[in-house]
Amino acid sequence: MKKIIRTATLLALCYVWLPAAAQDLTTRFEKTQGQETATYEECIAYYRQLDKRFPQISMKEMGLTDAGIPLHLVVYSPSGDFDFTSLRKKNKRIILINNGIHSGEPDGIDASMMLLRDLALGKKKLPENIVLAVIPVYNIGGALNRSTNYRVDQNGPAAFGSRGNARNYDLNRDFIKADSRNARSFQQIYQLADPDVFIDNHVSNGADYQHIMTLLSTEHNKMGGIMGSFLHKEFEPGIYQLMKEKGYDLVPYVNHFGETPENGWITYADGPRYSSGYTTLFHTFGFVPETHMLKPYPQRVQATYALMESFISFVSTHSEQIKTLRAQTKEQEKTQASFPLEWNVDTSHYSYINFKGYAAGYKPSEISGQPRLYYDRTKPFEKQVKFYDNVVAGNYVQKPLAYVIPQGWWNVLDLLKNNNVQMRRFTQDTAIYVETYHIDDYKTAQRPYEGHYIHSDMKVSATKDTIHFRKGDYYIPMNQVANRYLIETLEPTGDDSFFAWNFFDPILARKEGYSHYVFEDIAADYLRSNPALQEQLKQKRAADSTFARSGDAQLRFVYEHSPYSEPGYLRYPVYRIVK
Repeated sequence: MKKIIRTATLLALCYVWLPAAAQDLTTRFEKTQGQETATYEECIAYYRQLDKRFPQISMKEMGLTDAGIPLHLVVYSPSGDFDFTSLRKKNKRIILINNGIHSGEPDGIDASMMLLRDLALGKKKLPENIVLAVIPVYNIGGALNRSTNYRVDQNGPAAFGSRGNARNYDLNRDFIKADSRNARSFQQIYQLADPDVFIDNHVSNGADYQHIMTLLSTEHNKMGGIMGSFLHKEFEPGIYQLMKEKGYDLVPYVNHFGETPENGWITYADGPRYSSGYTTLFHTFGFVPETHMLKPYPQRVQATYALMESFISFVSTHSEQIKTLRAQTKEQEKTQASFPLEWNVDTSHYSYINFKGYAAGYKPSEISGQPRLYYDRTKPFEKQVKFYDNVVAGNYVQKPLAYVIPQGWWNVLDLLKNNNVQMRRFTQDTAIYVETYHIDDYKTAQRPYEGHYIHSDMKVSATKDTIHFRKGDYYIPMNQVANRYLIETLEPTGDDSFFAWNFFDPILARKEGYSHYVFEDIAADYLRSNPALQEQLKQKRAADSTFARSGDAQLRFVYEHSPYSEPGYLRYPVYRIVK
């Protein structure tokens, strides 16, 4: 009887162990020979399985998304330590991988599932100095909106999610303004991880060519300094070489002139609204891989897998250099005196790319009969094309000692807090001599873009005045790692500033006014006691005949130059403390 019990116990132990050893970790992608991609539910269930089985993998629920479902973060740490503060102290390099920001571009979703599994099973080895942090599916709402009809010109998989999220936002335009819960939660993940390298896996459209994978990097001039130099001279060439050894000829993201790319192209301007532009503000090397939509899905996933392997290899080899460059840059930024807000392509400088394309031609359209573009894959070619990969900085602003923002602008303050900006509140009412901006001119888009009518071509003038602030208003010192983020968002003339994105639009409309017949007498009394204003009015009449014929315009002129005009109109409510 005891022998039977012992045998049963051994069998039970084997039963517990064997499923774990023989457990099916084949992905949907593999089961269908690369014809299908995992659903959102399958992807999360798969990572739960990895989390349960392997001590070096942990999956956590993070903040909510617009779909009402939390983002997940999967961390692969060889040591089993999943605390990012502890990992940094242990000198680990952290690579953050984002997948499915456009859910119709699922290459990274499937590649990451297989990569983490292969690492856990020992088929691949993750270096001890590397930790991977993976967002399995970023655009959850888009992933749940699954169809076979999206991205009609993409070569597989059979079905996938939509580009828009649960509120139809394009999440790759939302990193700085963070209208979506997805972006707010991403910012929290990013600030928690403080990654050394960020990879945002995509699929490109556009011209047809032979390359399976293209790579959009943070623009090296915009990154600037020692990090920009390293990126341009060592990091990018190193990744290109590693991919070459794996059989892939990388080229930069094909942002070409005209209809076809053989005349060359310019570097992509990755502003802070985009993922790599956002991560640049916090001194992370950011990359957006773009597989080509017309390549078969299995090839695209394999290329994405190979590229992530290449990043792991390069970052591990250059771990200490990357750590030092980031640390030095963060310290330098605390004392940097001025920051550019404008970037223009330098068309006088270019390098050459070995581009592998297909001959293009035109033939009559079967729809319209008009000439239409087509690519002939029976006529491949290889050609050196120009790549304009330098941008020139402009619109420099001097860093203030600090900004002050009244507490009423809580929507802006909430975003600053979400990005780990250091600030403190006044403990009592305070009067401070500050520099203020007045919005002199701006243009506004006639059509909405990602939920906003964006402002551009902002013109401001600066004056100094004593402003009374209330207890609870915010003082933001400019001696912190977030300095560049603060400059880009709070200086109104920046292309992706919070002003450009309409956060401060209430100041653009008057709230006070006057009854003309009443103010006529008040204005006349004020003019009599202000000869200087009388002279200004006279000169304005002489210079502007339309103004001279308009009684309303002249009354408005007096109002705007009197103490009765509301001070908050067109006064930008972010105040600068300067020397």
